[in-house]
Amino acid sequence: MRRSPLVAFLIATSLVVTACGGSDDDAATPSAPGQPDKVNVGVIAIVDVAPIYLGKEKGFFSNRDIDLTLTTAQGGAAIVPAVLSGQYQFGFSNTISLLLGKSQNAPLKVVSNGNNSTGVEDEDFAGLFVKADSPIRSPKDLVGKTVAANTLKNIVETSVKSSVKKDGGDAAGVKFLELPFPEQVPALQAGRVDAIFVVEPFQQAAVAAGARKIASSYVDAAPDLTVAMYFTSQQLISTNQDLVTRFTEAMKESLAYADGHPEEVRDVLGTYTKIAPEVREALILPKWPPDVNRASVEALADLAVADGLMAQKPDIAALLP
Repeated sequence: MRRSPLVAFLIATSLVVTACGGSDDDAATPSAPGQPDKVNVGVIAIVDVAPIYLGKEKGFFSNRDIDLTLTTAQGGAAIVPAVLSGQYQFGFSNTISLLLGKSQNAPLKVVSNGNNSTGVEDEDFAGLFVKADSPIRSPKDLVGKTVAANTLKNIVETSVKSSVKKDGGDAAGVKFLELPFPEQVPALQAGRVDAIFVVEPFQQAAVAAGARKIASSYVDAAPDLTVAMYFTSQQLISTNQDLVTRFTEAMKESLAYADGHPEEVRDVLGTYTKIAPEVREALILPKWPPDVNRASVEALADLAVADGLMAQKPDIAALLP
């Protein structure tokens, strides 16, 4: 669905979060007897986390005596240390960040699925794009070229390299430049990079700008890829297993509800982003199954080791629920 350049610009510049209130100190303070547990969760201001906002709105957390605060961070790599330090009780992070943490013996544990690829080529919520007139026709043509990624040495690199390898190219020859999602479409148009990898709603901005999709890299990485997950620290598990159990139950209910009510997902996006209603309607939503796709996590770990991102595969059983 094509959008005007103005709409594309607004998508790319106005993904702004509405503050949810509450301080880190308040969220870390033990609750008084008979009072709900104050829980602070580190999230990212993207479509992927819509279920936890919807679950809060529907009372799935308050019904389990959880007073939920959602605090936004720049990315999953920043959320991991914040959870381990106790700044957040739980966090949302992409699978590669969690695998990297576990490979370095970080005391973290996944408690719930986060979101998955749709598993459908050309109909996923993320994609690899080039300019319409680019000579790049398929991922193997990216060898020697530069791809924009929102963070380096992470799930974007792993996924894009999987597309290149699947297409018969030498993934080691692809270069990556770190650029925030809002800057990627302008960088592509200006010729600063040869390709970009974006998720919704920035995928809509790329389409509106006339960019051409050459791969659905999350689909290439593994069938029904688990892109991100919710996690906590081993310390919280050892000190308050009951809270972890209740949070996990609320997350599973939130994920299942979101997966079955896409229109309510599009509505809740309007409460924590400024994505225009007509753009929300055009979004390709992720899948939100309540359970982690373990085989896809194993596949990502194998890809990360093959790419040299990790020296060896971490203990997947110790990471996942």
